[in-house]
Amino acid sequence: MILEARQVSVRYGAHVAVGAVSLDARPGEVLALLGANGSGKSSLLRALASLQPHGGAIAWDGGTAPAGSIGYMPQDGAARPALTVFEVVLLGRMRTLGLRVGAEDIEAAAAAMEEIGIAALASRRIGELSGGQRQMAMLAQVLAGNPRALLLDEPTSALDIAHQLHVLDLLRRATAQRGLTTIAVLHDLNAAARFADRVALLEGGRLAGIGRPAEILRPATLGPAFDVHVAVDAGSDGHPVVLPLRARLGG
Repeated sequence: MILEARQVSVRYGAHVAVGAVSLDARPGEVLALLGANGSGKSSLLRALASLQPHGGAIAWDGGTAPAGSIGYMPQDGAARPALTVFEVVLLGRMRTLGLRVGAEDIEAAAAAMEEIGIAALASRRIGELSGGQRQMAMLAQVLAGNPRALLLDEPTSALDIAHQLHVLDLLRRATAQRGLTTIAVLHDLNAAARFADRVALLEGGRLAGIGRPAEILRPATLGPAFDVHVAVDAGSDGHPVVLPLRARLGG
């Protein structure tokens, strides 16, 4: 689905969390939302998912997103501790489940667990898992619903390095192969540089820049947005490598 967001704003009382942000996203691409804590990333993502009251206009394929077409994964996805991983993933099929669970639903849940790499955890209770394992189960739940767009809030925050790379590579491949429109809030600038087709940098609730990682991940844009001094080098694979040097603290 094609996303067109125009002058989107989110307010919490007198506080403006997101101010007049406009951006587009296309099928087959990963767009990373970047910015410091409190810059409005999560509020913007919820607005794009129609889960947050907002000003401005948000259109998916020129209108309202069909029910079940957006797979949204929050930072703090919760599930009842007594449920098994398979049951949690199966809940991603809620829009198709009737009085009985069909073979197609079971196959979709099993395929999503296999894709994420957690099939061996299917019978484990979600409350027994580590934070990273639960995070992968929630991602499998989103993918099991076969959405047309993925809106993910820090999908790798609880994962170790190996699983971060695995999940981000999986998301990139799934986005390309399924023609998904994927928007992910990421804190790791180097992961965004490596796995995102484009990045949108937020600063104080406003869009500081959007474009290819090499265009946006520069000291002149990252310094004010994160209040740090950074160096940016070219990696051996051609992707930018961001090296934090020190906090600016106004200096």
